Amino acid sequence: MAAVGFKAAGSGLWKGNGAGLQLAAAVFCQSCSTAASSGPSEGGRAGWGQQRAQHQSAGQFPPPAVPGRARRAAEPSPAAAGPLSSQPSSAEGADTKSYLWARYHEMKKLVYDLLPPGVCNLLNPAAIYANNEISLRDVEIYGFDYDYTLAQYSNLLHSMIFNTARDILIEQYKYPEGLKKYDYLPGFAIRGLHYDVQKSLLMKIDAFHYVQLGTAYRGLKPVPDEEVIELYGGTQHIPLYQMSDFYGKGPSIKQFMDIFSLPEMTLLSSVIDYFINHGIEFDQVHLYKDISDAIKDVHVKGMMYKWIEKDMEKYILHGDETYAVLNRLVNLNKKLFLITNSPFSFVDKGMKHMVGKNWRDLFDMVIVQADKPTFFTDRRKPFRKLDDKGSLQWDKINKLEKGKIYKQGNLFDFLRLTGWRGSKVLYFGDHLYSDLADLMLRHGWRTGAIVPELEPEIRIINTEQYMHSLTWQQALTGLLERMQMYQDAESKQVLLEWMQERQEIRSLTKNLFNPQFGSIFRTFHNPTYFSRRLIRFSDIYMASISCLLNYDVNFTFFPRRTPLQHEAPLWMDQLCTGCMKTPFLEEMVHIR
Repeated sequence: MAAVGFKAAGSGLWKGNGAGLQLAAAVFCQSCSTAASSGPSEGGRAGWGQQRAQHQSAGQFPPPAVPGRARRAAEPSPAAAGPLSSQPSSAEGADTKSYLWARYHEMKKLVYDLLPPGVCNLLNPAAIYANNEISLRDVEIYGFDYDYTLAQYSNLLHSMIFNTARDILIEQYKYPEGLKKYDYLPGFAIRGLHYDVQKSLLMKIDAFHYVQLGTAYRGLKPVPDEEVIELYGGTQHIPLYQMSDFYGKGPSIKQFMDIFSLPEMTLLSSVIDYFINHGIEFDQVHLYKDISDAIKDVHVKGMMYKWIEKDMEKYILHGDETYAVLNRLVNLNKKLFLITNSPFSFVDKGMKHMVGKNWRDLFDMVIVQADKPTFFTDRRKPFRKLDDKGSLQWDKINKLEKGKIYKQGNLFDFLRLTGWRGSKVLYFGDHLYSDLADLMLRHGWRTGAIVPELEPEIRIINTEQYMHSLTWQQALTGLLERMQMYQDAESKQVLLEWMQERQEIRSLTKNLFNPQFGSIFRTFHNPTYFSRRLIRFSDIYMASISCLLNYDVNFTFFPRRTPLQHEAPLWMDQLCTGCMKTPFLEEMVHIR
């Protein structure tokens, strides 16, 4: 996630892209605008030395408060090491270690300076983030999924799904009674993980199809990195094109993209944990299918619907916000439609709870049990009309009428009967494959992804601990890249210590999000496979549809230009051009 931001005009929201270091540099460029305006001296370094002396005399360089190892008493201070611009010659090789540690400590101080008080809390969890430029002025028709889009559910629902599916395994599939000791673990899994059916491995894969080491689990226990690499023929790379289809449904690797899949992953891991701990042999394929079928029963047989209908106050969250969004759009003369896989009776009761008994008046079209994603790709299923009680009608559908309820159907007939095509339609959903992929790739609709995990992750990104850890990690990475030219024995030992520290910081930042799997958006440095799909299949994304209330109906979302790797050095240079507050610019440009 980006930890950098600037305020969108008139929105009151901070939006961010880029590296935390770049933002901090920009902040300090502004604070040094007076010095910068006079232009840098030809010598550059002399100008920095003069300004640094002024800052030191003014007490502007307090001890660094960033993660990392404490300075050892035996190591020279940066001042004692002499001017850092003069690299040791071959004759001075014996002092290379001192030179490296001096650079290390100077960079720590620089990182501290780049993160002044108040630099955190830059990202607003209620903001909308853009992958593609989109103007709401052009959008005439708004479409919505129901579950986890219009209706947000309490995490208590996950415990109910887990417990019920676990009991189905015991009672109907005759799994061991000992499984009753396992309860749902809310903080165990994250969305977007892959499961290798044949190897019983639950793991996080990045955008380049590599397993993030340290995030592979068999049961509830991590699998050693060496074993993971051995299982895949000496590499971390997973040939997903051979093992999984476009929608992440296998045959041999399954991706869990649905928010409802969190209890399924936890149950899968719990059962495997029990079998391993008790020395019970099992067929991986049968076990996976049994658990998938048990979870499916909870949905297909209507158990989940009954729980929610029985206590909507307990399970449905933020219904007033859903009403506010829909009512606002209707008052602005926008057309609304709903396409959901849920049955009418369930949707009807939920919408009455959130919006009121006349909720259908807000929508030009309501389609239930649509069977997405097949709805978007299969032309064969015709629309069926339902009466007010939800009973099927038999007449042929030649037009789609406002206020009526339709079942099944397909998008091709929908487009033919409505004429709602292209970028004037914006559809929101939580499932990147089932809701958004085909609409984006095949039909040219604009798409909005609902990602509830965005809110808690942004709150973590906004913490001082995260900002300092990430910025120091980036700086340390730059040092490692720049200083690897020194290959004498003492220098190698210093670089090894830096590598170990870098790994510790990476683990720390990962654990801030989830101790097992980290952030759903990022591996240590690459985007996750989930993020890759999020960027590919959504024009905008947000924590909930209520984020729309923070923007004018004519607002244009502009994605920020983030640097490609070959552009990254230029960005650091451009941000600090003429600003001698940033020393050793040639080192800084190597920080990614």
